[in-house]
This record gives sequence, structure tokens and C-alpha cells, in this order.
Amino acid sequence: MERTEELAALRAALEAGPPVHLGGMLGSGKSRLARRLPVADAVDLAGLGAGEAGSRVRAALAAGSGGGLLLVDSVDAPEQAEAVAAALEDSPAGTGGGPRRPVLLVGRFPLRAVAGWAERPLTTLTALTLGPVGAGAVEAQVRACGVEDPGAVALAVRLAGGNPLLARLAARTLLAGTPADAPGAVADAMTEEVLLRLDRERPAAAPGSGRRRHALRLLATVRAGDERLLSGGPDLFSALAGLSLVRRERLGLAVREPFRTLFELAYQWRRPQHHEGLRARAADYRRALLTERRDPQERARLVEQGLFLSGDPTLRGSLFPPAEESAAIGPARAGETEDIGRLMRGWAVRGGFDVRRCERITGQWLDAAGPAAFRLARDRDGRPVGLAALLPVAQGTQAGIEPLLQQHATGLLDGAREHSGGLFLGAAYAADPVAHAQILRDILGQAVIAGHLVVSTASPDYQTLLRALSFRPHGGIRDDVYRCGRRPEVYSHDFNPAGLPGWMRTLGPGGGPARRLEGEAGAVDVPGAVAWALARIRDPRALARSPLLARPGLPTAQALRDWLDNAVLELALADAPADAEAGAILRAYYLSGRPRTHHQAAREVHVSRATYFRRLRRGLALLADRLPGTS
Repeated sequence: MERTEELAALRAALEAGPPVHLGGMLGSGKSRLARRLPVADAVDLAGLGAGEAGSRVRAALAAGSGGGLLLVDSVDAPEQAEAVAAALEDSPAGTGGGPRRPVLLVGRFPLRAVAGWAERPLTTLTALTLGPVGAGAVEAQVRACGVEDPGAVALAVRLAGGNPLLARLAARTLLAGTPADAPGAVADAMTEEVLLRLDRERPAAAPGSGRRRHALRLLATVRAGDERLLSGGPDLFSALAGLSLVRRERLGLAVREPFRTLFELAYQWRRPQHHEGLRARAADYRRALLTERRDPQERARLVEQGLFLSGDPTLRGSLFPPAEESAAIGPARAGETEDIGRLMRGWAVRGGFDVRRCERITGQWLDAAGPAAFRLARDRDGRPVGLAALLPVAQGTQAGIEPLLQQHATGLLDGAREHSGGLFLGAAYAADPVAHAQILRDILGQAVIAGHLVVSTASPDYQTLLRALSFRPHGGIRDDVYRCGRRPEVYSHDFNPAGLPGWMRTLGPGGGPARRLEGEAGAVDVPGAVAWALARIRDPRALARSPLLARPGLPTAQALRDWLDNAVLELALADAPADAEAGAILRAYYLSGRPRTHHQAAREVHVSRATYFRRLRRGLALLADRLPGTS
């Protein structure tokens, strides 16, 4: 792989004088790039202890080799980095405060984060970091290795996730005869080499290699895990935290992509039942935390984890691509209106929309809320590469929102304002699929914090995603506002904190449309399946995926809809007051024919909020008991 720009930047940094650190994840191509330079001396610290590493660097600095470039490779453990810092500090100083000869350090950890570099006087370090390479370059690399079958090439590109080492390992595994239709087997063979290379980083007192390897697979399966979820004890947790492929985040430790996907696939292939059980236990644990947490930011993180643990292929494919994250997301700034216009034009072209019409809509959103109506994804250099048009629902923004909601506007905007405003999503775009997934996850996180989200979209892909997320469909609007031959469809979802655990249960392992019916392994929450069907009673395509269709007497989506309509009506006419009240609540919330929030439904039936939710649960339970085929 050429990496021409990175090589030029590396040469320029070395010519500037101070020591240079070339960083990047395991397998990113650091050593190969460094050895394209005119290296006079090379010291490889792979597998060396701190003492020996320091001695070898001191000896190389003393030897001099005419002042040519000294390459210090595999500075992959914090102890090695500290020893190298001491050796450079002790060497005869040049004009920049470092050694007289140019020095290039190559390693996986950011040196500024290592104690020896943060605390010693040697501060004239220039740092460069290699990111992932493009899919086209990976495909060319795999084909150059001799892989020709299109399916095998596609699998290798997917598993590599932009990492050159993983591309070589995938090609080698496929050429050795592992079939491309067994991705778990391919991933398992690839992880063996990865784990051997990770062993170089282990601290002297770390737990055994076998325990760490197993814990890595468990951590990859749950995406982020705290000490309780991993249940291996504090020593194992700390050992994992010290690995270059593991990062600390708000909910615990997480394995970096694309290695996370690789480890999970390998674990799923080796122990499929254990893999499924672990995901289900982790989902239960996250839902329990959701009921306890009061911080909206933490709830948003827990919801993101719950979406990942659902295992739904639509959610995984759209929100969690197997590649390293490439962008940072935040509010648009005052001077970024040109970037907003550029990205919105890209959104229009990708969607097949009329560009001029989209420019007018963009202007309406900017007039309504200014740049604050947009959240931007920025790459490592701070350049905007993606955006979301995410307007707060307020009196001043209504003019920019109503044209995208039309006949649905009054009920939905009133409902959103009852949730302290809520948000309206009009567009989401990034050319890079990884940045695009980050934007979509950020939108959902902002919606959890705001409490309510209304969406208008003409994209079939987004509509599929919203249905997978159990958003409530409200139908299309009257006009083809984007002049693309498709009318936007409108969806909404209430992210009330009290309802988040139930929503996660619907989406989670064994939940939602894929939930198993009682009597099979793992009994299910049938009232949850009833609620899921009621929320989609006007959407035949969604009802066709309901697990309730497996019941005797419910052979089709239309039969299920008719049964639900009749059952709710019978409940509302029941003699028992509590049952009748439950039926009235189900009719008001699910069957009124116009979008309602829980708050609106409670007002309509004249009950308190607490009574409303008790009766709602009672009604769903009664319908579950009366389903055809229920003994």
C-alpha cells in the first residue's frame, strides 16, 4: 500500500529535527512505512524488557553511524517507552534538545500518555498516527496475495476493516483452504496471529495468556464491559486495560475495531451457545442499569450498548460497522455554513433528490435555528465530513419543520413539546460509512437526552432502520417535497426514561419481531410482543414479521390486526372497571388513528400518570392471556 501522503509527512517531520513517533494500531503498517526511509541503524524492541530496551537504544545512539536515521521499532509496552525516553535524555543533545542524530520511534501507544515522556525534560517530540486504509487499497492487497474468488475477496476486505495486517492474515487463511462461507472460522485463524503479537505488550505480573485471550473474546462480544460484566476479577480487568487494542470509555473497557468484530466472530464460531447466552446476560445487565441511572448522557450510552447487544442485523449493519471510528461529532459552528451547504448537496445527490429544492430546505433550517440546527462529524484534521439536521422542536423552528411533516405536524409537534421540546431529524449524511454510522448513533443519543424524536425521511434505507428500531410509523406526507418520486414518511419515538428498559427488551436478544414464543427454549415476554404488534397495527409489512403469527388462528398479518382490534374493543367494554379502563387506554394510545403520546392518552381517559401505566401493563397482559392458542 502506497501511503504516499503519510510518507511525505514523516520525511518532513524528521527533517524538522526532533525525535518523531509514528503511532497506530497493531497491523496498521507502521514498520513497513518506516523502512521505506533511508535507515542507518535499526533497533527492534519486540519482546524485550525495559532494561534491555534502554541498553540497546543507548548503544545505537553512541555508535552514531555518521548521524544517519536511527529507527527504534516495536516500542509497544509502556515500560519500553519509559526506558527509551531515559536513553534519549541521556544521549548528547542536539539543537532541538534531543539526540544529535534523527530518531524515529515506532509503536502502538501514544508516547505522550506514557509517564516517562510526560514527566521528563525531553518534550520536543513530533507525533504522527497512521489510520486505516481505504477498502480499494485493501482489496488490491488481498488480490495481490493471490485471492481471486469475489466472495473470498469481499470477506477479506470486511474482516480487515482497513488494517493491512488483517488483510494479509485473511488472505493467508483463505488461501490455506478455510472456506469464505465460514467467516467465523476465518476470523478464528486470524486471531491466533493477532493474539501472539499482543503477548508482547503484557506486563510481567499480568494474568496468564489463556485467561486474557478468553476475556478479550468476551469483551468483544459485549462491546463495552465493566468489571462486574466481565467477572474475571480486578487483575484481569487491569491487564486488559493495558493492551493497545483496548480503550477505556464511559461504560468500561472496549476492544477497538476491526479487532472487536474479529474476536467476536471467533468466539461465536467456537462457542455459539455461550456467545448467545453472554449477549442475553449483558443485555439484561444494561437494562437493569437503565432503570437506575439518572444521568441522561449515561442513559444514552446504555441505550447504544443495548442496540448493539440486540444482534439485529439491520441495527448492526447500519450502526456498528466493523471498522475503526474516524470522526468526532459535535454542534456546527458559526463559520461552517459553507460546509453545511456542501454536505447537504452530497446528501441530496446520494438520495436522488432535487438539489435546488434541498438547498431551499437547508436555508429554511438555517433560518429557523442557525448552524445549531446541525451536528457535524469532523475527521482527524477537523474537516467536516458528515452532518445531521437535528432541529429542536420549539416555536421558532416550526416553520422549518412543518413542510416535512405536513398533515402530521400538529399532533407530532404538540407531542414533542410535551417532552420538553424533543428533536426533529430531517437529514443525516456522510460519504464514509463509518462516519455515517457514528452520526446515526449520535442522533439516537441526542434523542435519548431530549426525550423524543420525530423523523421525516424519503430514504428506504432509513425507513427500514426506523422500523427495526420500533419507531411508530405515521404514514407518508402529501407531497413529494424532494422531487425524487417518493414522498417522505414520518416516524416518531418517545424516549421517556421510564420506557427505555422496555424498549430495549423489545429490541434485545430474543425480543421484538425475532422473539421466541413460549414453550421453546427461553420463555418470552408475550405482552411485549403484543405491544410491538399494536404499535404497528397500521403497518402490514411490520405486522408480517410479528412472532404472534406463529399462533393458531393468526395465519396472516390481517388476521392479527383484526384480532387485536376486536380484543381491545372487548376489553374496553368489560364489566370490571379496571379492565375497561385498560381497554380504553389501549384504544387511546394505539388505535385512535392519530399519533398520541402517553401523556395525551392519559389525559384523554382522565387518569393519573401512575394509574395510566399500571392499566397499560394490565391491558397488554390480558391480551397476551387471551391470544389464540394460549392455554
